Amino acid sequence: MALEVNEIIDNFEKRLEELNSELIDQAVLTDQSRLKYLSRERSHIETILTTGRIFKDCQKNINGANDILNESNDTELIEMAREELAEATATLEKAKEELDRLLAPRDPNDVKNAMIEIRAGTGGDEAAIFAADLYRMYSRFSENQGWKIETLSSNPTGVGGLKEVIFLVNGDFAYGQLKYESGVHRVQRVPQTESQGRIHTSAATVVVLLEAEDVDIKINENDLKIDVFRSSGPGGQSVNTTDSAVRITYLPTNMVVTCQDEKSQHKNKAKAMRVLRARLLDQAVEEHNKDMALERRALVSSGDRSAKIRTYNFPQSRVTDHRIGLTLHRLDAILEGDLSDIIAALKKHEREKKLEAASKM
Repeated sequence: MALEVNEIIDNFEKRLEELNSELIDQAVLTDQSRLKYLSRERSHIETILTTGRIFKDCQKNINGANDILNESNDTELIEMAREELAEATATLEKAKEELDRLLAPRDPNDVKNAMIEIRAGTGGDEAAIFAADLYRMYSRFSENQGWKIETLSSNPTGVGGLKEVIFLVNGDFAYGQLKYESGVHRVQRVPQTESQGRIHTSAATVVVLLEAEDVDIKINENDLKIDVFRSSGPGGQSVNTTDSAVRITYLPTNMVVTCQDEKSQHKNKAKAMRVLRARLLDQAVEEHNKDMALERRALVSSGDRSAKIRTYNFPQSRVTDHRIGLTLHRLDAILEGDLSDIIAALKKHEREKKLEAASKM
């Protein structure tokens, strides 16, 4: 095993040298698409090598400690070697686990941007407030990752909630990190409007899509019906004196996308088209990869958007992810965007299930 890992690490060291040479080549520097692809690959390899070098250092320390234990008669030196051996062995195991994660086959779409749709479900105003809480949670998480948020469409309520919000998360591996969030999120708490102090249960639905590029989805203009109308705010009142809001209907499936956040009809149309392309890409990917989608549902149920995936319980400050039975008692931190432990656990669970399935083939 050690020899195999060392060989892998050595190969990545060689590839890093090649990448460093390629990334100063003028032809690459003038090709933004190629430059971005190679930069991502270098970043991933550097992460692997950081852990790989820890692995190799631990091996040296273990070998050195074993040599002392086998050859020395110095009691004090032997005790130090035992401590070194225990520490190096523990660190080696952690490094090995991290390398397994980093070297696991990746979904090529993981590096792409993510488009997230959040809709209030059952629960009236409280569900809309919870949808706004989720939007803030993902915004904070994205900020912590160094990603940028662009709101494409929103439908606010008069109580500070959101009936619906669609936004783009722009950053490396945004989709790979957030794709597990699709599903029904449930909240249990005492609503601000509840005078009796009774706990209510409300829900919101989250859908995570790949951002579609022009090369991903080709749309025939003849398949579109485009309507324009005046924007409306909470309660239906008009918030614009011109027909700036845009509704696009994709005629082959009657899929409808509406955007009204911008004062410009042109900008609203451009945003609506981005949402439409993302939804059509999602349909195409699921249709093309039915077997993969079924496997993913079986692993973490993230593909099943009707499934309750997570509960946020305020009285107990508890968040439970029902797909993997994970419970964390730090609700406030999670709602502030600290999702790393949950996402890491979901990734680990999926990886273990894939390895288990592969071993039975």
